[in-house]
Formats: sequence, structure tokens, C-alpha cells
Amino acid sequence: MYGRYTQDLGTFAKDEAARLRLQQEQGDDGTPQPRRPSELLEYSQGRCAPRCGCAVRCQRFFIARVGEDWVFLILLGLVMALVSWAMDFAIATCLQAQKWMYGGLDTNVLLQYLAWVTYPTVLITFSAGFTQILAPQAVGSGIPEMKTILRGVVLKEYLTLKTFVAKVIGLTCALGSGMPLGKEGPFVHIASMCAALLSRFLSFFGGIYENEARNTEMLAAACAVGVGCCFAAPIGGVLFSIEVTSTFFAVRNYWRGFFAATFSAFIFRVLAVWIKDEETITALFKTRFRLDFPFDLQELPAFAVIGIASGFGGALFVYLNRKIVQFMRRQKTINRFLMKKRLLFPALVTLLISTLTFPPGFGQFMAGQLTQKDTLVTLFDNQTWSKRKPSDEFEYIGILEAWRHPRSNVFVTLVVFILMKFWMSALATTIPVPCGAFMPVFVIGAAFGRLVGESMAAWFPDGIHTDSNTYRIVPGGYAVVGAAALSGAVTHTVSTAVIVFELTGQISHILPVMIAVILANAVAQSLQPSLYDSIIRIKKLPYLPELGWGHHDKYNVRVEDIMVRDIPYVSLNCKYRDLQQVLHSTKMKSLALVDSAESMILLGSIEREQVGALLSQQLHPQRRLQALRQRARASFEDGHRLSEASVCFQINTEASSFAPTRSGSRKPLKPALKRVPSAPNSPPAGTADTSGIALKSLFCANTAVEPAEAQGTAPRKAKHVRISITEDMDAGDRMTPAEILAWEERQLDQPVDFGSAQIDPAPFQLVERTSLHK
Repeated sequence: MYGRYTQDLGTFAKDEAARLRLQQEQGDDGTPQPRRPSELLEYSQGRCAPRCGCAVRCQRFFIARVGEDWVFLILLGLVMALVSWAMDFAIATCLQAQKWMYGGLDTNVLLQYLAWVTYPTVLITFSAGFTQILAPQAVGSGIPEMKTILRGVVLKEYLTLKTFVAKVIGLTCALGSGMPLGKEGPFVHIASMCAALLSRFLSFFGGIYENEARNTEMLAAACAVGVGCCFAAPIGGVLFSIEVTSTFFAVRNYWRGFFAATFSAFIFRVLAVWIKDEETITALFKTRFRLDFPFDLQELPAFAVIGIASGFGGALFVYLNRKIVQFMRRQKTINRFLMKKRLLFPALVTLLISTLTFPPGFGQFMAGQLTQKDTLVTLFDNQTWSKRKPSDEFEYIGILEAWRHPRSNVFVTLVVFILMKFWMSALATTIPVPCGAFMPVFVIGAAFGRLVGESMAAWFPDGIHTDSNTYRIVPGGYAVVGAAALSGAVTHTVSTAVIVFELTGQISHILPVMIAVILANAVAQSLQPSLYDSIIRIKKLPYLPELGWGHHDKYNVRVEDIMVRDIPYVSLNCKYRDLQQVLHSTKMKSLALVDSAESMILLGSIEREQVGALLSQQLHPQRRLQALRQRARASFEDGHRLSEASVCFQINTEASSFAPTRSGSRKPLKPALKRVPSAPNSPPAGTADTSGIALKSLFCANTAVEPAEAQGTAPRKAKHVRISITEDMDAGDRMTPAEILAWEERQLDQPVDFGSAQIDPAPFQLVERTSLHK
């Protein structure tokens, strides 16, 4: 009833591909073609021939059954896991060296301060200088550029080996300095560069990954790998990459991202077990919240307050970051000075931040001696720091000592930490080094959630549960909610909730985390663009942002309301003069090709380079010389036809001894003349006499010629005549400018021949009633 296909599409495609491959191997004429070195004939000789041939057959069978994607994604995940682990090891070593220098100079506060300040300044300055010299494209996060690239815009030098090296080394030094910077955004860029380099340089993936669409699919999977190997969060990494980098996501890339991110996260955590850092594969920031009663329903308003406040805080962070950059650019004096002294700005910013975080100084009020990892470990602690009763006192042990101050309580320390880290992070992310902003914002959100949680624990020391069972409030849960909410507000993503669950290893607070993240996104999106969209606007990248909330009136705006109607175009029956006028009147890279100026039916589009090629081909000097030579040859042949009749008449009245030469000279006369311009060298044997007689009879038509004289002088005179013909043709090369201009004017009036032009028959087009949203 519904009809059916005669063959399954997959089977048909496989058979057709095999037939085409066999046809290419045999050639068009059916003869076998020599195989490439990579094929089996390479292993047909030698002692290892059977084993090598078997290996190649297994390789082909594996690729045919499994596919190249699996191999590529495994390599991508493995390389990124190794890079992430090596960078974490180098960063931890740098931070440990700073602590060792600070602790070894405890007898002198001044030396401690110099060591505390000089160490990060040197690292940041080296990172900025190295990145600026090797690849300036490595500066910043990299996610804004990846958003632009995945939209189809080609950004040069952003996915090269130089940028990869600069990004890895610069990011390692920047994070090793202890500045409030993150690695999540740069790792998305690093994974994308790794995928591009794998598909470009490995001969194993040579053919299929040269396709642009295929390369884009691999880049989309690489963005998920970057987040997955950074936080050991494959599910959150895939969702985050979809939300951040892709406006429209192809579902066929879903499994690629999950597979590569999972493999990368697995290897990343296995490496920690192999070097004895962990006993088994666990979450990066493991929490131990109670599962039987994680929170009370009456605590949900507090979580909602965290979400709303985080929304305002995220919008303020984006606004502050953009204003700092705009201030530095608008101040001409400062901008001109910093352009000359490129390393001065990062050095000054690092000096300021490290001075304020000096532990014996102001840093004692904001836990300045803790790294970002130690800070998160303490903020996610499931114990309550504040006093439950006047007689209670919490015992700070280990790294928790940094939050205790004898002259202030934990609330003052948390407030100072949040306020100082907020503007420090906004300022530090403007340094021209490879850096991200996700991790600093994540830490600030965790501190804000911890502040709310400690406040709730102080207000309700016995909990707010009304039944007989008493469950105390867990401030660490509030810290998890705050971290997800603020980072989601800054990046305009909801997947930060999933990242938090994978980072902590618990989903006990799934409901409050989702509520806070959604509320934070609702507030932030109505006030400011995301941090990455803000950077795109600052850098003026060619990216078309999405219409935000509250812009429903934009759906009623049509293309006809904003379109430019008086645009240059090319018609099918135009002349070369019209092409010249179009090239002079516009700088557009692509021109519309219409049927005629009256009908304006769109036939396709033609590139500006193609139009210029058509015009230059029509007016090329070689074409002018060729036309002049053809005209000279035509006039020469016309003159020859007029003289040939008189020559033949005189020869017929002469003696019969001349008859054989005459009969032999009439046949090859015209072919010999045709060969004169194209063969300026000596004539071939057997044709010299006949051509000589013909040329002599042409120029000496009324003179009686003796047979001996004609036979003896024919070759010499033929040479002179050929030279004179060439000189007559080359005389046309020496045209006056007026003659050249007249010839070009005649050529411009000729109709255009689009036969040699490359025309796109299906260009992207919008009708007049298309909405602005589309």
C-alpha cells in the first residue's frame, strides 16, 4: 500500500562504495592502477610480509566494523587526560614551592612578603610574555572563540600547534602563580586544538576528517572533553559544552561527546590512583552529607534566596569585568602606555592581588594562604563553623585554621573573602594570559552559600524541623548550592548543577541546587549577557547572539523592514562593462546572479573573485595579442588567395619541365602557410621547395622565374618571408595606448560568457517576510 524500496539504503551505499573503489583501482580503461604505499602491496615482500599484511587486514576490518570515530575519540580522550594530569601536577608543584618559600622564611616577615609577591609576579609576567611572543591567540578563555568557530566563522591561528603550546605552558604558569584564575574555559580551547591537530597531522585519520562538517563534529565533541577531563565530570561536561558553545546541537554528536568525555575523565582519575594520590576513583571534591535527611522543606526559601542573590551577583560580575576592560581601552594615555609596556599591566595586577592576600597582612581576614582547591575543600565541609551555643566552640583543624581569626568570627572572614575575591577575580581575568573565570566564580559562590548556611545554622541552632526528630542545618550543602548558582548565573547555563553533583559525588541536594540555578539564570539573563557573550562583544568577534528574554517584539520585525534594497547584482545577459562597474561600486564578497534586470529571478550567487577573473580574462594582454595575430594571419591569407590565381595562370603557360614541381606545390600550399606562425623554426624536409615556390610566386607574381633559379633560391627566400611574417605579427604588440584603450572598450561591450565561472546555484537566501528571529 505504501510502496517499498527494492534494497536497503545502507546495503546499497556499501555496495556502491565498493564498486566505486574498484573502479578507481582499475582505472577508466579497466587496467589495474598501481596501489598506494599504504596498501597491501607494500607488505608483499620480506620476512615480515605475512604479519604486516595480517595487521593491515585487521586494521581495515576493525575500522570497517567499529569506525574511525571510536579510535579518534579514544586518542582525544587519552591525550587530554594526560595533558590535564600533567598540568595539575605542574600547578600543584608550583603552589607547593610558593608555600615552601613562604614557610622557610618565617623568621623575617619582609622576606616572606617579598617571596610571596615576587613568585606569582614572575610567573604571570613569564606567562604573558611567552604567550604574546609565541601565539597571542592563546590569551583568555577560548570559549568565545570556540562559539564563533562552531558557528561557521574561520578564525585563523586559533587551532594551531603554536597556540596549543602557548596555551598549555601559559595556563600552567598562570594557575601556578596562585592568582584567582580558572582552567575550565582554556581547557575547552585546548581540547579543540588537540582534536584539530589529531585530525590534521595523523595520517591514520587523513581522508575523512578533511571534510569541514566532520571537523566541526569533532570540535563539538572536543569541547565536552575539555570540561570532562578538567573536573572529572563527563555528563556535566557534555551538557555544559552544548549550552555554552552550540546554538543548535546535532544529536549525532551526543554519543561522541559522552564517549570521549567519559574516557578522558576515567583516565584522568585512574592516573591519580596510579600515583597513589587517591585510593580509588572518587569525586574531585568528595562530600559526606547525610542522606537520610539532607535538608528540610522549610529551608527551600533560603536556597531560593541564594539563587536570586547569585543571579544579581553574576550579572554584576559580568558588568564589572566588561567595565574594567572598557576603562582600560578608553583611557588613551593609559592604553598607549600599556601598549608599549605590555608586561607592566599583568605585573601590577599580580602585585596588587598578592599583596592583599599576604597571610600576615590583610590576607588573614580572608583565608589568603589557601589555594582554590583547599578553599573548596573547606567550604564543602559538612561541619558547622559557627557557635551553636555560647559554650560551644568549633575546633579548627588543618586547613580550616585559615578561616579562624582571634579578633573576628567566621562571618566577617567570609564577607571579606567574598567582597575581595569578587573584584579581584573580575580584575585578574582581564590579564592577557590564558585563563578562565569559571573556577574563581565557583569558589565565590561556594563562599556565599557557606555564609548563608552558617547564618541559618546560627539562627536555628537545633534545626527547623517541627517533628520530634532534630536534624541540624548543614552549611556545606548551602555552599554547594551557592557554587552552582553563581557559576550558572555568570555563564548562563543550567548544567553547572550536574557538574556540582559529579564534583561532590552526591546528589542529595539535587532539588535545591536546581531551584537556585534556574532562579539565578532567570535573574542574570534578564540583566546581562553571559560572560562569554560579553567577551565576544568586547573583542568584536563575528558572532550573532541569540535574542534574550523579553524580546518578543523582535518576532514581528521582518527582513523587509531592515533589508537594503539597492544592492549590486549581475545579470545573465550583462556585458563585461557591467562587471567592471559592479567591481568598482561595491566591496561585497558575493554577488547575486539574476536572470535579467527586468525579471530579477535569482539564479545563484557568484564570488567577487570569479567576477574579477572573468573581467581580467577578457582584457588580458595575451588575448589582445592573439586577436591581433589572428587578424594579421587572416589578412595575409586573403592576399595570398588573390595572388595565387595569377601565379597559377603564369605557370600553366610555361614549359612542361616545371610541371612536377607545380603539381606538387599546389597541394601543401595552404597547410604550409598555416604552419608558419606556430613553427618559426626551419621547415621539415620535403616541404621547403614547395613552400619556397609558393612564397616566391606570391611576392613575384608578375616575374618570369627560371626553374633552376626557383629551385636554388627557394629555401633562403622562404626563411626571409617567415621572418617578415613574424615581424608583422609582433608589430601588433607595439600598439599605442590609444589603440589598446579602443580595443579594451570594444571588449567591454561584449556579452559575458559565464561558462568558465563557478556559480553557486543554491545560495542562502531569505524572503522578505522572514522574521528577524530566524
